[in-house]
Amino acid sequence: MNPRSKWQDFAVDASEAMSKIRSGHKIFVHGAAATPTPLLDTLCLCKDLTDVRLYHMHTSGPSRFVEPQYKGCLTSVSFFSGSNTRTAIQEGRADFIPVFLSDIPGLFTSKKVPLDVALVQLSPPDKHGMCTLGTSVDSARAAVDSAKIIIAEINEQMPRTHGNSAVHLKEVDAYIHTNRPLIEAAMPEETPTDAAMGEIIADLIEDRSTLQVGIGSIPNAVLKRLGNKQDLGVHTEMFSDNVIDLVEAGVITNRYKEIHKGRIATSFISGTKRLFDFVDDNPKVEFYPCDRTNDTSIIRQNDRTIALNSAIEVDLSGQICADSIGHRIYSGIGGQMDFIRGAALSKEGKAIIALPSTAAKGKISRIVMTLKPGGGVVTTRGHVHWVVTEYGAVNLHGLTLRERGEALISIAHPDFRSELTNQLNDVRHFTL
Repeated sequence: MNPRSKWQDFAVDASEAMSKIRSGHKIFVHGAAATPTPLLDTLCLCKDLTDVRLYHMHTSGPSRFVEPQYKGCLTSVSFFSGSNTRTAIQEGRADFIPVFLSDIPGLFTSKKVPLDVALVQLSPPDKHGMCTLGTSVDSARAAVDSAKIIIAEINEQMPRTHGNSAVHLKEVDAYIHTNRPLIEAAMPEETPTDAAMGEIIADLIEDRSTLQVGIGSIPNAVLKRLGNKQDLGVHTEMFSDNVIDLVEAGVITNRYKEIHKGRIATSFISGTKRLFDFVDDNPKVEFYPCDRTNDTSIIRQNDRTIALNSAIEVDLSGQICADSIGHRIYSGIGGQMDFIRGAALSKEGKAIIALPSTAAKGKISRIVMTLKPGGGVVTTRGHVHWVVTEYGAVNLHGLTLRERGEALISIAHPDFRSELTNQLNDVRHFTL
C-alpha cells in the first residue's frame, strides 16, 4: 500500500470480495449488530455455489441465506438461534449446534470446525492500521484468528472498541467500504409481570455486586430498579442500553471488581445507537472473546456475582429448559450455564433463573411436573439455585426433591398450584 494512499482506495465491491468463496467452504458470519449484511446479500447472488456452511450466532437484519431457494447451496448452522432461523431449523433447511458459549471459540481454534472464511464487520483502521471487531468480539476473535481468508465490511459507523478487539488491515484479504447505521435492537415494553420480577430480583442484589445481565424485558426491568444501589460492577457476555443509565448515575463504577477493575467487561452488545455511541472509543468498556468473559474460573473471582438468566420452563425437580420448546429450537444454550456456575462459585454470588409463571396468556404453566418431550436441559437440577417468577423467589440449592417441588409450587401461578401439588404427590409417592 502506498503510504500516501487511503485505505478506502483499496476497497472493492462486494461481488469482487465474495468471489473468493468456493463451494464446500465453511464460513463464519459475524453476528448481532455486527452482521455484515451487504456481504451476505451478495453471497446469496452466487448461483454456482453448493454445500457452503455458514456458522454463526444470532444475526441481525435480513436473513435471505435461510430462505428455501438456497437449500443445497447455503446451510445456516446456528450456535444460538434467533427468530430469523427458527423456522428453517424446524423445517430441516438449517441446523443447530448445542454448545456452551464459552466453548465456541475452541471449536474454531482446535479445527473441530475448520473455517475457510470469516465474514466480519470492522471499524475503520486507525493510524496504526488497526481496525476492531466493534460491537461483537465473542467468537469472532477466534474466527478471524483461525480462518484462512478474512473478508470484511469496513463500516464508517462501526464503533471502535477496546479490549481484545483489534484486527490489522493487513490481515484482511478483501474488504468493502460502507457508511451505514448499525441494526438496532429496540427496548421491549415493560409488562406488570416484568415489573414484579424486576422488584423481586433487585431486592436480591446487594451493593458492590457484579452483574451479568443480558437483553430482554426482565433484565431491563431489573436494571431500572437498581438506582439506589452503590458501586455495582458489570462482567457479562453482553449488555444493552439500560446499563448506560446506571453508569451515568454513578451506580455502576466497577470499583470493587477483582477482574477488570474499573471497567465493564463484555463480549458483545445489542441495543440502540445510544449504546453504540457509548462504547465507541470508550476505555471503560472492554470487549473480550466469550471464552474469557464466560470462563467460570474468571467469573468466580468477582465477589457477589449476580447471574441473571431466563428460562422457557422449569420442572419441579429444578431442571431448566431454556433453548427449546419441546423439540423446536428457540434460542440456544448460550452463556447460561457458564454464568450460573460462575456465580454459584463466587463469594456471596447468586445464580438466578427468572421466568414468568405462565405462557399463552395464562393458559399454560411454565412451572411443570415434567419438561416437554425434546426440551433441552440447559441448567441441571444440580446447578440451579435461585428461581424467580412474579410470585416470588426461592433458592433450591440444598433442598430435597420434595422441598424443591413445594418451593417451586409456591411461586407458580395460583391457578396451577393445586394441579402441580397433586402431580408432585403422585410422582414422588407423597401422601397428602
